Amino acid sequence: MNTHSARLSALMVSALLCTGSVWAQSATTPSERMEHRIDARQARQEQRIDRGVQSGQLTRHETARLEHQQAHIDRVEDRALADGSLNRHEARHMEKMQDRAKRDIRRQKHDRQHAQ
Repeated sequence: MNTHSARLSALMVSALLCTGSVWAQSATTPSERMEHRIDARQARQEQRIDRGVQSGQLTRHETARLEHQQAHIDRVEDRALADGSLNRHEARHMEKMQDRAKRDIRRQKHDRQHAQ
């Protein structure tokens, strides 16, 4: 496992632990529930990218593009949460971005290109 994958894996584990502890504190507001759902989905998508790298289903270029897309979603989420909460419009926008990322991950993992 290269250092990039190790760092990404460590980041995902810490993100899962953080989201789990937030959820355990009883996310009661709709904003907190939306934020948890978005964070959990981000973590799952990052895991799918990691598995694609490990299995050789993703090339370096595909991986870089997908990781850049995930980083963009993270930045959009950070901006949306800058005021302390996530409104429905922001959550819907985030979910659409994640839907597109999910399709892109699937397409790239199942195309005929493989890492060499």
